[in-house]
Amino acid sequence: MLSPRYVLGLDIGTDTIKIVCAENEHGKPRIRAARKEPSGGLRRGAIVDLPESSSALARAFSEVRKISKNSLKNVFVNIGTHQTKSQVSRGIVAVSRADAEIYEDDMERVVKASQSVGIQPNRTVVHNITREFIVDGVGDIMDPLGLSGSRLEVSSLIIDAFAPQIKNIVRIVELTGGRIGGVVADPIAGARAALSRKQKELGVVLVDIGAGTTSLSVYEEKKLLGIAVFPVGSGHVTNDIAVGLKIPVAAAEEIKREHGHAYATDVGSKEMVDIKMFSPESRGIIPKRFISEIIEARLAEVFELVNNELKSLGKAGGLAGGAVLVGGGARIPGITDLARQELKLSTQLGSTIPQEWAEGGEEAANCFEDPEFVNACGLVLYGAGESGWNKPSTSFFTWMNPKHMMRYFMP
Repeated sequence: MLSPRYVLGLDIGTDTIKIVCAENEHGKPRIRAARKEPSGGLRRGAIVDLPESSSALARAFSEVRKISKNSLKNVFVNIGTHQTKSQVSRGIVAVSRADAEIYEDDMERVVKASQSVGIQPNRTVVHNITREFIVDGVGDIMDPLGLSGSRLEVSSLIIDAFAPQIKNIVRIVELTGGRIGGVVADPIAGARAALSRKQKELGVVLVDIGAGTTSLSVYEEKKLLGIAVFPVGSGHVTNDIAVGLKIPVAAAEEIKREHGHAYATDVGSKEMVDIKMFSPESRGIIPKRFISEIIEARLAEVFELVNNELKSLGKAGGLAGGAVLVGGGARIPGITDLARQELKLSTQLGSTIPQEWAEGGEEAANCFEDPEFVNACGLVLYGAGESGWNKPSTSFFTWMNPKHMMRYFMP
């Protein structure tokens, strides 16, 4: 079967929709389009108004559709609601053959066995990520094919999400002319684009600060330890500014973008902001440090949630690769200093790591450098791998159809 010619990464956020479309050129994805459009009908990453969200997506699709009639036939879309959860699971099977050699069917059986966990009826498994295989008690095996042993075990991370939300996402994509290639959890897509193998080996947390949610993924020794999604994001920072300054939300967003700073001690006490420049009906000169204190308070709360998750994994302050911040909220000046203080980790602003097999000139350069496009780029890279681009087709892990919305190997 021929692999699809196009992969479209679709990041549907609370505030904006990001799209990256790539074409297969000799096994390499060439970026053909990168678009950002206002979103609608979502709250905290969840669809709450189907007509409004469909209309917003139709506008975003309109330009991409001009590339080719096939550009929307292989859409990899994110699921980013705070109901997305993860849990560790184990599977154990006896090796089936008399010679005790491990074959593909043994690996299939043990991976399926690891998915026999208690998933509520209204939830759907999105990923089943293999962290390691264990043969007769010997672990840290990534590929046991051909090894000898009597007992095969697997340690997996099961990521599941609220089933109605997945159905809603699939529905709006199909209503607007797209065809689903796969559904990917936000923390998985972001890590695919923004984290290097070295970072995953050393130990790293990726923190994606969106408008309505903040998500994280934690890696160490190349294994995904856990993911989490919190119902708070940079939009809450905007709301806090609006309440604190008694101005409209639109004006608060402008002030955040032009004068926002996440680390109040770095802001001079004599720096002032004329509120009337952003809200004509408002009056007064406000210290910029006061605005920064509002921003810092909310973001400190976000990082407290992140730190609590790291504590639950036993990794608070203990990741050699530090923290990587992405998403629209990561653009706020001073945020890396605040994160460094709150998380007790080295911190850097992240973006899509240049891929030696991804090309596309200015379009690719622009979206690769933008922390807000990390998830969309990650969805393209994930989709390209699932679609068989620049990837051997004879692998145990190719038997799983991406439309089943599962993933057996760590991205």
